[in-house]
Amino acid sequence: MLYISSANRFVTLLVPQKLFLSLIKFGCLVRIGCVVLYNAQGKFHKSTTKTLDYVVSQADSTIENLRNVSDYLASAKLLGVDQVFLPSDVQTDIDQIGGRINSSASLLDEKSSENSSDIQDLLDSVRLALIVVAAIMLVLTFLGFKVSIFRIKMSFCSLVVLGWILVAGTFILCGIFLLLHNVAGDACVAMDQWVQNPAAHTALDEILPCVDTTTALETLAKSKEVTSQLAEVVNQVITNMSNINFSPNFKPLYINQSGPLVPILCNPFHADLTDRACSPGEVDLNNATQVWSGYVCQVSAAGICETTGRLTPTIYSQMEAAVNVSYGLINYAPFLVQLEDCSFARQTFSEIHREHCPGLRKYSREIYVGLVIVSTAVMLSLIFWVIYGRERRHRTGGKQEHEHQAEDRAAHQEVVEEGGEIKEH
Repeated sequence: MLYISSANRFVTLLVPQKLFLSLIKFGCLVRIGCVVLYNAQGKFHKSTTKTLDYVVSQADSTIENLRNVSDYLASAKLLGVDQVFLPSDVQTDIDQIGGRINSSASLLDEKSSENSSDIQDLLDSVRLALIVVAAIMLVLTFLGFKVSIFRIKMSFCSLVVLGWILVAGTFILCGIFLLLHNVAGDACVAMDQWVQNPAAHTALDEILPCVDTTTALETLAKSKEVTSQLAEVVNQVITNMSNINFSPNFKPLYINQSGPLVPILCNPFHADLTDRACSPGEVDLNNATQVWSGYVCQVSAAGICETTGRLTPTIYSQMEAAVNVSYGLINYAPFLVQLEDCSFARQTFSEIHREHCPGLRKYSREIYVGLVIVSTAVMLSLIFWVIYGRERRHRTGGKQEHEHQAEDRAAHQEVVEEGGEIKEH
């Protein structure tokens, strides 16, 4: 009997000690999960924000290029060299194309700004929610451990109920982030597939919409036509005025032209707007203004050359402006080709898939793992809080019962002893 009683006391002492150690272990596990969760959400937020900024920068670059093309076309419409302007039909087409370009740029700007704002708000909300969850779980674990040790009954019951509610909410959040992790992976796969086989319209258009193909084609064609027409305008002035030695009687055309003939400008396109190679004696858009600067004369107050030359400073500046506009339109041709086949969007999505998707998948998985660790550890802590509390109450009740029994035995012994004394007397 003495051996059994000692064994029972040993077990009674050992069980609460194991439970206490388990509470400490699960508390540490909650802290580890919160650290993993906090670090993962920071990396995830940074990665997603970086990806979003990249998409927005690509959209902004496209918008800026579109508006630059529109500005170049508008400038070409107003350009004139010695009162020679673009044909009226070309000017009308420029107005129409300019309106479409500005409309496409505004649509792209509106969609990208709206989508980026919504996505950024969502990312900020998710980050705040994860930080709050980590903080609450840490506080809950600390309070639960403290209450279970000091046996505050009312607080303990309330804390356990609150804990189960939070655990349920955290498990739901785990499911949401598992879904988000899968969605991020599917989106990255969809981007890669779209890059390989671009469709006419997909959900990706809501992220970075392509410019209307018709508008892109018309803009490309019109930019080539305007460039060709500007070259014709410049060459018409060079051929019909600058390179002819007029007599002083032809006042509008006479500027006392003298010296070597001015080379004409290379027209980069044929009449059908296909590429054209420069002929010998022509200057291209890269060095035309530099070459022509050697043919500029000094003029009198009447605008007549006083030194050798065939171009007045005014005519030269007009020709320079025409060349600059043509050069700008030529430089934007590759961009317009990208708009035509939506390759700028393919490049963007390809970059996201290659550089950003691995991080998004990795950090979303880490958040999911952190949530699982936290929710599981808190759930087990709740279970052991209850078990530990019951064990403490059981030990306290057993101890009190043992004390009562000892008191009863002592009282009984006193009664027996008093009875014995009475008999002796």
